[in-house]
Amino acid sequence: MSSTGSADEALGRAEELLERLKATREELERLAAQENAEAAVEVLTELAELAKEVEAELAKARARANAPQP
Repeated sequence: MSSTGSADEALGRAEELLERLKATREELERLAAQENAEAAVEVLTELAELAKEVEAELAKARARANAPQP
């Protein structure tokens, strides 16, 4: 597998995670409107985990894109 392919895969994964992040954020906004603090805390935890996953995938993509070509 080429470095570019791997970088593209990591970017694709990051894009999927960003979509999940957006949906989760919308869920948080809905819960905030309902003043459901307990559920909102759970969603905030999920948002933090998703953000870490996005960051990791972007770091992989950068590293793979910058890797020397064989």
